[in-house]
Amino acid sequence: MRAAVDALRQSLLDGLDPAEDLQRCAAPLTRGRFLMMPSEVGGYAGIKILTLCPDNAERELPTIQGAYLLHDAETLSPLAMIDGTALTAVRTPAVSALGVDLLAEREARELLVFGTGPQALQHVHAIAAVRQISRVGLVGRDLARTRAAVERLRRDGYRVHVAHADDVAGAPIIACCTASPEPLFDGAAVDERAAVVAMGSHTPGAREVDDALLARARVYVEDPKTALREAGEIVQGAASGILSPERLRPLRELVCSPGPQDTPDAPGPALFKTVGMGWQDLVTARALYENLPGRG
Repeated sequence: MRAAVDALRQSLLDGLDPAEDLQRCAAPLTRGRFLMMPSEVGGYAGIKILTLCPDNAERELPTIQGAYLLHDAETLSPLAMIDGTALTAVRTPAVSALGVDLLAEREARELLVFGTGPQALQHVHAIAAVRQISRVGLVGRDLARTRAAVERLRRDGYRVHVAHADDVAGAPIIACCTASPEPLFDGAAVDERAAVVAMGSHTPGAREVDDALLARARVYVEDPKTALREAGEIVQGAASGILSPERLRPLRELVCSPGPQDTPDAPGPALFKTVGMGWQDLVTARALYENLPGRG
């Protein structure tokens, strides 16, 4: 996970501009839809093709499935096929962890996670790769599932407990990893020095954090234009007048040219809102491919 975080950071330092990335596209299907995320970076081209089937939850099957195809950018010859769900399970929390590493206090040791699914669990591993996490709280809608997730993380060696939404008041790091269409907590209760990551929504109608947090926070996104098109928090905050587009700071700028407002000492909590972009998949897939044992 740390290698994925470092690969994402290095790609931005090397000049990758998320604003130039190809847009994701979707195609409707009878029981769901295709979601396609193409990109081209540093001698490679790739595309992630996912299927989204909402009814699969009732069948105890993954809602999202798919594959990633990695190609040589010069010849467009295929190089590798990677499980799309497994790749997403690494790259998404790695993006969040990069934001945490840049924005959270160095001495932050406690993590509060909303969600109990695979992404929530992977976010614990990812954030623990950039901070020495000593205590984790999990907030879930279903108590039985939350307890099961707590036990799984305990087996992985973490000190974990069932938490509640009100616990945001004392949490230095907060990760929102849900499919909730509505805010998960009162943003006014978030600590002034906290770092919040929200990654669960990527449609204009869904959001995990409220206007109260948007009004107080320093707001960071992968790419402002993408966020204004896809991120529910950003779209709705801009529409209500709570958030002006000029307040959005891109991840690339945060990595390459940090300013005084980017430090944990700056006033107000930090919010990093992500929607997932194709360049992140490609950078992670490239790092995986180039480090395959015996390659070449």
